[in-house]
Parts: sequence; C-alpha cells; structure tokens
Amino acid sequence: MSNAHPLIESARQIIITLGLSRKQHNERSALCLLALLNMTPNISWHEAENPLLGITPIMDWVREHYHKDYAPNTRETFRRQTMHQFCDAGIALYNPDRPDRPVNSPKAVYQIEPNALALLRTFGTPAWPDKLAAYLSETETLLARYTQERMQNRIPVNIAPGKSINLSPGGHSELIRAIIEEFAPRFAPDSLLVYVGDTGDKWRYFNAALLSKLGVNVDSHGKMPDVVLYFSAKNWLLLVESVTSHGPVDGKRHNELTSLFATASAGLVYVTAFPNRAVMGRYLGEIAWETEVWVADAPSHLIHFNGVRFLGPYNSV
Repeated sequence: MSNAHPLIESARQIIITLGLSRKQHNERSALCLLALLNMTPNISWHEAENPLLGITPIMDWVREHYHKDYAPNTRETFRRQTMHQFCDAGIALYNPDRPDRPVNSPKAVYQIEPNALALLRTFGTPAWPDKLAAYLSETETLLARYTQERMQNRIPVNIAPGKSINLSPGGHSELIRAIIEEFAPRFAPDSLLVYVGDTGDKWRYFNAALLSKLGVNVDSHGKMPDVVLYFSAKNWLLLVESVTSHGPVDGKRHNELTSLFATASAGLVYVTAFPNRAVMGRYLGEIAWETEVWVADAPSHLIHFNGVRFLGPYNSV
C-alpha cells in the first residue's frame, strides 16, 4: 500500500480502527469508504458527504477519481466482501431511502451511517480520539437498533404451527410466502417443508435430514428450486420455482432438477408459481411439458401442462 494515495491509506487505517476483519483491510474497501464519503483526492475529511450510491456507481466513482479500474465481474466482490461488512458493522446503511426495496433490486443503494459520518469528519483533528472512543462505546447499541429496523421490513412466513421464518423484502419473497401458505395447504395438505431459498440467504430454511431420508443429498453448490415440499400422503417431492421476473421450469431447468433429485425415493412434481396471469403470459412459451403451473391471484386453481392425462369434463360447482 506504500504507493497508494494518502486518503486511501487513511481510509484503510480507519477500517482497521473500526474493527472490521482482515478481509476488509484492503484498497477496494478503502475506496468504497471514500466513495461513500465522496472523498475525492483533494478534499479534507471535514468536508466528507453522504451520497446514496449503488455498487456500479461506487465502481464508476473509484475509476473517475482514483483511476482504479475494476472489472464489471467484480461487482459481487464489492457487494459481498466489502459493502455487506460495512452494513453489518453499522458503518453504512442499506437502502435508507426505501428500506423495503427488494434485495436483488438494481436500484439498491448504500449510504454512510450518520454517526459514522460525524465521526469521520473529525479524522486527523484533535477531537478524533475522544469521538472515536465515544463512537465505539455506542456501536453495539447502534447495531441492535439497525438490526431491529431491518427485521421490521422482512416478510414473515409461517412454515409450521407456531414457527415462522423471515424473508428479504420484495415480490419474490411475497410469492414464496403464498406458495407455502396458500398453495401447499390446497394441493399438498399436511406437507412438510424441506427447503426455502431467499434472495438474501439462498439456504434460508433447509431440512437436510428429511431430504437425506428421501435419498437426496445436496450441497451448497446445488441449484435448488425456491421451495421444496414433501407431500407424504402421496410420497411426492414438490419442486417449486417462484417466478416474478425470470426462471420458470423450462426444459433446461426440468433437466437440472431431475438430475439434482435423481436419487429421490419420492415421486417428483415440478411446479412453476407466478404472482398473476399477466406474468405467466410472458413465459407460456417456455414452460416445460409434464409440469404444473400455479398462479397466486387465483390460488384454488392449478394448470396442468400434461396433455391428455387430465382430459375430461368438469362437474359444475
């Protein structure tokens, strides 16, 4: 780091002082901190600002002001190896302008936390040591408050009597909740939840013991469907994809799921769930045969892509 701009080195030292792990003691994280403060090379710490910035704007800012050009495919590294930790440490806030914004939204933004901003504006001044000590003594309280605020924006899902999990905010999670609370009781009553994915935590719920008992062992590299249910009355595994913007059970996905669950002792049922028929209409040409489709705004109906298997008259109700 000896050839780094003095502000980059100062930012790195601040990150160390604030107690972040060694994985954030690097130039990338230092530049992210400078971007969040709009600390261009020729300004002083007391002039630090607090813009709202997404990952790509942060990378663009770094390139423009410090001539550090990171490849586009490092966006996830910025997000997962720096910004997540900044938020966890309370240095930055995630979507403070709209806390219920979906996790995978392209409009996601970060902003320096107000108390951290006030502290960092004193860096290099006689006030810094005392302000730092006061800030560190309050960090636990601040983190508890922001954790509680984040949880208030999450989506609760009842997965069993008296038991629930929380999913990241957004339409994808709302549809997953409908699958578990509306689809399952209607079409697989008393089924057991095996797996739930989340945009913020892919393995949000996983009953590995039950799946193993059914002959399937998967690891974190397996591309699981969004929801897996075990309908014990029929000995079926229901593999459900929640589709709000992409990802129906098309021919390719059907083959992937068949391979992933090839050793299952239970029969496999492939289901694509949509929030409404308008979204479904965009994917009709992609949905694989021998699968089922469920639409959340018409929860009592199921659409079978199964040819003559279900051909026949319906009794009027």
